Amino acid sequence: MQSMKHLRRAAAVLIIGAAYAGGAFAQNDWCKSKWGPNDEIGAANLLTPELAAQAAKLVKTGKTYALGFETSSKTAAYAPRTWSLTVLQPGQAGGISLGGSKTTYNDDIYMGWVGTGSQIDGLGHIGVDNVYYNCNKNSEFVQADGLKKLGVEKIPPFVTRGIVLDMTAYYDTPMVKEGTAFNRKEIDEQAKRQGIDIRKGDVVLFHTGWQALEGKDNKRFLAGEPGLGKEGALYLASKEVVAIGADTWALEVIPFEKDVGVFEVHQILLARNGIYILENMNTGPLVKDKAYEFMFVLGASRITGGVQAIVNPVAIR
Repeated sequence: MQSMKHLRRAAAVLIIGAAYAGGAFAQNDWCKSKWGPNDEIGAANLLTPELAAQAAKLVKTGKTYALGFETSSKTAAYAPRTWSLTVLQPGQAGGISLGGSKTTYNDDIYMGWVGTGSQIDGLGHIGVDNVYYNCNKNSEFVQADGLKKLGVEKIPPFVTRGIVLDMTAYYDTPMVKEGTAFNRKEIDEQAKRQGIDIRKGDVVLFHTGWQALEGKDNKRFLAGEPGLGKEGALYLASKEVVAIGADTWALEVIPFEKDVGVFEVHQILLARNGIYILENMNTGPLVKDKAYEFMFVLGASRITGGVQAIVNPVAIR
């Protein structure tokens, strides 16, 4: 009898081990969306007409801020991303015009990586061991001609409250040093200094001054950056924000914190919580005007099956 018990126990261990190896339990532990098995927009579910109406009340002067930078072939981008633009005049070689009105026109062809310059990371961008937001497996939805789920065309318009935290003021420097992580302590203390709080449905931006290097020292710009730490990411996720961004190319701190995995902050936000990431945001003008709280508006390009989108969000105060 005793030997039979040992055999049953050993068999149970083998079955459980096999289930873990196949991802049966790991998948259920972390990736399910609280908005249901068919959800593809994550934290954007938090956006409501009420939030939009409340954000509109923040507009006092009507001043607008373009949060996106210009994008060109010279824009610093995470390797091997490249970007180019070609302008053509179809059927008009030699100065030919069209019809009696002598119409002429220009068209353009964009060739490049969408994850260049000011951008939003969609929920299909980063996964955990080939599993993405809401338990979507790489083999089931990722195709060369576009994502079959989680594409950026699903991202609804963002109209909500935005805030910017000035980390250059926190560290008393024009540009925060690479490898500097801000976590709950730094986030809470700077928010308190600025007299603002972080609310459900917010877009949270960080100003680090890092964009001062872009175009001047691209090697250093791309080699590292100050940014959001793991604990900070988990903290903001617990606050139920919609998106987090910064004036850096990857949002999270680089070099990564000790014992933190490769782009693990991206995993926490995108794959585990459905929170969008905004990179290379033009936060300087907001900080200069002390526009710490504003109406945030974003309509991402609705590229079917797209992973990311070049964006120019607008802040209105």
